[in-house]
Order: sequence, then structure tokens, then C-alpha cells
Amino acid sequence: MSQDPLHGITLERIITELHAKFGWPELAERIRINCFYENPSVKSSLKFLRKTPWARKKVEDLYIYTIARKANKPKSPTASTENSSEPITHNPNSTTE
Repeated sequence: MSQDPLHGITLERIITELHAKFGWPELAERIRINCFYENPSVKSSLKFLRKTPWARKKVEDLYIYTIARKANKPKSPTASTENSSEPITHNPNSTTE
């Protein structure tokens, strides 16, 4: 298995998922590049990012930090109980406080 978190993920998918998560205005604030400010679209972003390695790197880094890293993160035993719909109750007979 590849150690590259972007292995098999297209630039189009990266842009689409970041847009779905943040929207164009917030993407433009997070990464200050014109393709997110002026008439933003997936198509125009792809065109710009394929020609501009430094901007593509910033977009890929944001994707790894916000989406890919969380998707590949193993679930901890406490994570499942923290998100449980069962209420946390206090046992008055417990000896630990």
C-alpha cells in the first residue's frame, strides 16, 4: 500500500471535495489564489492548478490536512463512545470521583 495520502485521488476530486466542505468563499480565504475568487468553478480551478505547481501544492496540502488525514485516521476506542447517542450517567455508588 502506498504511503502517499493522495495516491489514486484526482485533482478534480480534491477540488470537488474541498468545495463541498468549505465552499468557494472560504476556500478563497484559506488559499489566496484567483481561481477561487473570480468566477470560481471546478473547471477553471483545474486549468489553473495544473499549470501552477505552487498553488496545486497548497490545495493538496489543505486536502490532506482537512479530508484525507481524517478519512485514514484509525478509530480510537474512546471515539466510538464519545459520539454515542447514549447519555453519560454518573454512578453514585462509584468509589472514583
